[in-house]
Amino acid sequence: MVKNIVRTLVTSGVIAVLTTSTQAVLAAEHDERFDSRQEQVKMAFSGSFVPTAIDVQADTITDEELLAGNGTLGPFTFRKLRTDETSPQFFGSCGSGFGPSIRVVAGGGVFRFEDGSLLTVTVTEGVLCVDLDHQVGHLTETYQITGGTGRFKGASGALQSTGRLKPVLFSASNAPVLLTNTGELKGTVRVP
Repeated sequence: MVKNIVRTLVTSGVIAVLTTSTQAVLAAEHDERFDSRQEQVKMAFSGSFVPTAIDVQADTITDEELLAGNGTLGPFTFRKLRTDETSPQFFGSCGSGFGPSIRVVAGGGVFRFEDGSLLTVTVTEGVLCVDLDHQVGHLTETYQITGGTGRFKGASGALQSTGRLKPVLFSASNAPVLLTNTGELKGTVRVP
């Protein structure tokens, strides 16, 4: 009889451990499969940018961009710092003209949506080519999503930005100091 009681207790304990383990695995699978959302996004933007005195690294120039737009995730504003090398990588074809291509070496930004949610990004790569024939810049950047707040808490993913830049105001040395930027963002946003 004691053997039967012990056997019953041991069997009950094993069943309890297996049930708990199975429930934990199923809960983890459920969270991963059903509670996380992945969305393909497309957003149009427009705004401006100016050079800053911020020194992110040697031999670079840092610009501040203020953009607004709308798209899959709703209306937004976007504030970004972007750092470019001061020496072109090469001169060549750019848009429908010719000019220098400048590497984007660093950057980061914050999207703010109407509900107050924030989505943060860092620049992983980018190139700015300047069409000197038509005084237009073509900026292409890739962003890694690093998180956020509100509905973007724990967000990840990547966005690709393509923008067209036009000078508005020049300095005394004829360098552009205020430019417009219009374009679009496409990519994937994942939220746990």
